Amino acid sequence: MKILITGATGFVGKQLVALLSQQSHQLTIVTRNITQATQTLGAEHQYLDDLNQLKNLNDFDSVINLAGEPIVGKRWSNQQKQQICDSRWNITALLTQLIKQSDTPPASFISASAIGFYGRQGNTPVDEDSQAHDEFSHQVCSEWEHLALKAQSEKTRVCVLRIGIVLGKNGGALAKMLPPFKLGLGGPIGKGVHGVSWIHIDDLTQLILHLLTTEQAHGVFNATAPNPVNHKQFAESIGSSLNRPACIPTPVIALRLAMGEMADLIVEGQFVLPKRTLASGFNYKYPDISPALDSILKA
Repeated sequence: MKILITGATGFVGKQLVALLSQQSHQLTIVTRNITQATQTLGAEHQYLDDLNQLKNLNDFDSVINLAGEPIVGKRWSNQQKQQICDSRWNITALLTQLIKQSDTPPASFISASAIGFYGRQGNTPVDEDSQAHDEFSHQVCSEWEHLALKAQSEKTRVCVLRIGIVLGKNGGALAKMLPPFKLGLGGPIGKGVHGVSWIHIDDLTQLILHLLTTEQAHGVFNATAPNPVNHKQFAESIGSSLNRPACIPTPVIALRLAMGEMADLIVEGQFVLPKRTLASGFNYKYPDISPALDSILKA
């Protein structure tokens, strides 16, 4: 296939490009820094530094949209919130516009979202059909998804991925969590009862490939493992994989002081179930947290 990809230089994007390259797909990568992206991803791909150079997407069989400012990284000032929104909404709206302007549009459009769509849910498990709690993370994801789903037509099927915490080597959320655990100072956040909905990066990239090649797949899919855990179980599994204790809790008030409103993403959590993902026929290599972490931390 000829595939257009945004967000290819991110943690997930780099792994996805490697997988799609192994499958001999022809990739065109949208990036603001072509030189750096070429060094990171390889010179065998096509590169584009501005989507506005395109009038349509007639030449592509599929579009994969992973672009977006990291939602956890900088404190949520009003300016940062707007950057988080704009970096997702603007490029998604442009891709949908280009698809609609195409006489022979791509057959599929796979666009990222996040489990932040659901907002805080307490201990109640949620799936793709569940009602969301209206807060900032939901507002970001809701509009992001709406803009992507507008591209759905008889010629183009749209798949939206609500991605959980992605676990993998050398990056992502896990890399930020590990330092205290390696020192024997890790542990749960607060009482450790809130949900951690996670996915191994190998399963995430394989899920994207699955949706790319499953012609009947369209709509929203939770990109999370089928067995979410609470934060106490998550911390204990990290400790076990590292052969370190994991019993020193992080006070919730310390996170709120350090991170402000953004701390809600970590403190509240959700137990997200991938009902439609499983129904689509996708098989997880890592459905359980301990083997998933062992594959990353013991390898």
